Amino acid sequence: MAANAVPDHVDVIVVGSGAGGLSAAVVARHAGLDVLVLEKESLYGGTTARSGGVLWVPGHGKNPASAPADSFDDALTYMRHEAGAQFDEDRVRAFLENGPAMVRFFESETSVAFLPVPEFSDYHPGAPGARSGGRSLVAAPYDAGALGDEVRRLRPPLREITFVGMMFNASQEVAHFFNCTRSLRSAAYVTKRLFQHALEMLRHGRAQRLTNGNALVARLARSAFDLGVTVRTEAPVQSLVFEEGRVTGVRARIGGELRTVRARRGVVLASGGFPQDPVLRARLFSHAPTGSEHWSPAPPGNTGDGWRLAESVGGLTSSALPNAAAWIPVSRVPRGGDRFGVFPHLIDRYKPGIIAVTRDGQRFVNEAHSYHDFGQALRAKCAQGEDTCAWLIADHRAMRRYGLGFAKPFPVPLLPHLWSGYLLRGRTPAELAQRAGIDAQVFERTVANFNADAVHGRDPAFGKGDTAYNRYLGDASHQPNPCVAPLDKGPYYAVKLVMGDLGTFAGVRTDASARVLGASGGPIAGLYAVGNDALSVMGGNYPGGGITLGPAMTFGYIAARHLAQPQATKARPASGPRAAPLAAA
Repeated sequence: MAANAVPDHVDVIVVGSGAGGLSAAVVARHAGLDVLVLEKESLYGGTTARSGGVLWVPGHGKNPASAPADSFDDALTYMRHEAGAQFDEDRVRAFLENGPAMVRFFESETSVAFLPVPEFSDYHPGAPGARSGGRSLVAAPYDAGALGDEVRRLRPPLREITFVGMMFNASQEVAHFFNCTRSLRSAAYVTKRLFQHALEMLRHGRAQRLTNGNALVARLARSAFDLGVTVRTEAPVQSLVFEEGRVTGVRARIGGELRTVRARRGVVLASGGFPQDPVLRARLFSHAPTGSEHWSPAPPGNTGDGWRLAESVGGLTSSALPNAAAWIPVSRVPRGGDRFGVFPHLIDRYKPGIIAVTRDGQRFVNEAHSYHDFGQALRAKCAQGEDTCAWLIADHRAMRRYGLGFAKPFPVPLLPHLWSGYLLRGRTPAELAQRAGIDAQVFERTVANFNADAVHGRDPAFGKGDTAYNRYLGDASHQPNPCVAPLDKGPYYAVKLVMGDLGTFAGVRTDASARVLGASGGPIAGLYAVGNDALSVMGGNYPGGGITLGPAMTFGYIAARHLAQPQATKARPASGPRAAPLAAA
């Protein structure tokens, strides 16, 4: 169990408890260092606990022998293509060289276990060096009981992407739920899962079969607790201790008391980026001029602490990337009163019989492209408009077969969503358009033009279903194109999409050892940044599933190994002018 007592001196302090922070903590403790994790919120796990738990790690070594071989050079070529002008070869090479070693370490030395997803394609499979599958891993399911009492502090999964509190593991399990009214095998599977989940809720009050990011955090946390890492929640770090050009500790509010805790080796910033900070959003998100025109499913505590802490001691931050965050279309789910949840649209857009249009009634993107590409297209289309939004449209057949956003497929009723206004319905495309505030005449033409080709499984306008990645999340049982079908069975349905994110890309500049860089261009002694606190190694692009967690755990591994070296305490002190910290919200 993690101890509650916080000593005055440790070797390493980790700020944040997501995958990057816990990875650094576990590796550092395994190397014999005393480690303290400080988490500002009452729950540990950060955004990782709400995520899909997927890691993008080329050459991870977990694929079956029959899978096509990957190569370091191909992965390097792909990342160079994806990052473009922001390609940082030293950091990219560090990621690619250490990623497989990170996977081997965690599987051999800790409670962490991964499953390969060999059919999960890179998001741009036609690009140089890309692969049509095999670079992504997912955390293996985990029994919450293994955490003992510590499960109470584990952040639960995002409510909107569960079903009656139940988590799903990867697309294969989701497929069973889509097919439960059409397949005896799927119906049996779903019945068994629902029964097991009901028993878990009765006995424990929460799901015990943890999957996705919840499983990853649980496995990392179990490993940390077993090694004796102290994980203190409700312990926000207020400032860094900076003495003689070196970070030597933190000042944090622990148990209601402002305390100074010294770090003999260093401090690792892993606080989850700034997706919930309106000041940084207003500064860096062009679609959110006041900072409030953006809705993130990240935890409320991800407010740019790492960014400000680094700047306060002269650390460099960068917003030069072409995209400051990993964009995703989301919908706002009414929870009663003025409260709304955030639903990330990860699966429905790929299905046949579903398209997206903006207020002018026109399609603007291949709906089955990655969420980041979809988000880029939406921002570009609405750049000159009043509101960055779109509508996801389905006919009745697609609605009942696949669902739309938070509205689930048959046999789950639609009326609650129609009553709340989350879901709009019209007998005809024109009636639906009028209710949504979409140009009805243009929308009717859009649907008619789409249907003319969709009956043959084609989408000449945007190529929906043309790539391996598109098809991976389509409906394989629908042919000839698993992503395309006409919208010709009324009534018709719409859900409004707005801009969200799956984590921030802009962040603290670091070197290949995850050390924070100062104004002189050299590292600031004793300070590291990983995960979404660090400037994305992907250069503001999104090459494949897991490009946040793969680098987060890899650079957590790299940072901890560097901290464990004797010379980590002898790094040259930083010099030069300090950057002015951004004002707090």
